[in-house]
Amino acid sequence: MFTHSDAQAHADALIPLRHALHRTPELGLDLPRTQRAVLDALAGLPLEITLGERLSSVTAVLRGGRPGPAVLLRGDMDALPVQEDTGLPYSSETAGVMHACGHDLHTAGLVGAARLLAARREELPGDVVLMFQPGEEGMGGAGLMIEEGVLDAAGSRVVAAYALHVTSTLLPAGYAAVRPGPMLAASDAVTVTVRGAGGHGSTPHSAKDPVPAVCEMVTALQTMVTRTVDVFDPAVLTVGSLHAGSAGNVIPERAVLEATVRSFSTATQAAVRTGFERVVHGVAAAHGVEADLDYRENYPVTENDPAEAAFALRTARGLLGADHAFEAPRPLTGSEDFSLVLREVPGAYLALGACPPDRDPATAPMNHAPQAAFDDRAVLDAAVLLAELAARRLQEAAEDPA
Repeated sequence: MFTHSDAQAHADALIPLRHALHRTPELGLDLPRTQRAVLDALAGLPLEITLGERLSSVTAVLRGGRPGPAVLLRGDMDALPVQEDTGLPYSSETAGVMHACGHDLHTAGLVGAARLLAARREELPGDVVLMFQPGEEGMGGAGLMIEEGVLDAAGSRVVAAYALHVTSTLLPAGYAAVRPGPMLAASDAVTVTVRGAGGHGSTPHSAKDPVPAVCEMVTALQTMVTRTVDVFDPAVLTVGSLHAGSAGNVIPERAVLEATVRSFSTATQAAVRTGFERVVHGVAAAHGVEADLDYRENYPVTENDPAEAAFALRTARGLLGADHAFEAPRPLTGSEDFSLVLREVPGAYLALGACPPDRDPATAPMNHAPQAAFDDRAVLDAAVLLAELAARRLQEAAEDPA
C-alpha cells in the first residue's frame, strides 16, 4: 500500500519535528512539551484522541473506511538522563537530558505513520490505535497505558501490536531485523544493603565489616549464574554500582550494591532470582552481617509472536528490499516495556538501522551513549514501515477473517 516516496512527501514536516523533539527532551512519565508537540503534529487528522491521566500519553484512534478489527502501533517518547556530546546543530538544550536512545525518531515516525494512514483511511478495513507512550526508560509507561485502556481504545481489543526501535550501531540505516520468540531480554533491578557494625580499621575484630561480605557477594553471584543457568538459556548479571565507607581507616556500618539481571525465559529469570537471594543471605550469614535485598522484576521478555514476526519480516522485506530485512539470529540483551503489550496481545517488535552514513555500524557509539547519533532518514523508514504493518495486517485480516 505504501512506498518510500509516500513517506518522503512528509519529510519536510517529520524531520524538523524530530529535531525539535531532540532539542527539548523530557524524562519519565510527565512529558508536557513532548505531548504538546505530538498533538500539534496530529492536528487536522481524523483522529479520536485521548490523553493519559497518570502520564503524558496520547492515544489516537484512526477509524478505517470499512469495518474490521483494530491494530496498534507504539512510539515511545521519553529521553534519558545523559549529557549530550554529539555536536549536532539540534543538540539537546536541556542540561543532562538527551534523546540518546532515539525515541525522538520513534515519536516522529509514529506521527508520520498517522499521516500516511489517514491519507488512505477509506481503504482501511479496520482501525488503527496510535500509542504515544512516555516512561519507557524504566518507568513502566506501557503498563500504565494498558491500565488506562489503550489496548481497547478502538472499542474492542486490538488483534495485533507493533513497535520498532532504531539503533545507532549494529545495523546500517535502511536495514531491519526481527525474530520469532524472544527479541529482547527480561530486565530485573536489584539493590542489596549489607548491614554490619562500624569500627576502627586497625581493629576489625571488634566490628562487623560489611565490605568483605559485599565483595564476596559480587564474585559469588557471577559463579552462581554459571552454575545455575543453562548455557543455552542464558542470563547476564552485572553489578554496576558498589558503595561503602568514606575513609580508608574506618569500617563502615553498611555497604550497598546495585545490579541488573537480563534473561530470556521466565524459568531462567526465576532461577537467577532464587540463586541471587540464596547467595546474598548465605554470604551475609557466613560473615555475621545482615543483608536486605530489594529485587524488582521490571520488564518481562519481549517475546514476538511467531506468526506476527514472520508477517513483520515479509512486510519489511517488501518495503526495504529482500536483502535489507532479515531474521535476527539471536535476541538482544536490552529490555523494553513493549513486552507488557506483547504479553497481552500478539505482535512483533523490530530493530531498525539508523547509523549515520559517516559512521561504521560496527564501531559507532551505542544507544544510551552521549555520542549516540541517528540518521534522519530512519524517521521516514519508521513512518512507512509502521504504516505498512498496520495497513497490511488489517488487509490480511479482511481477506482471511478466520
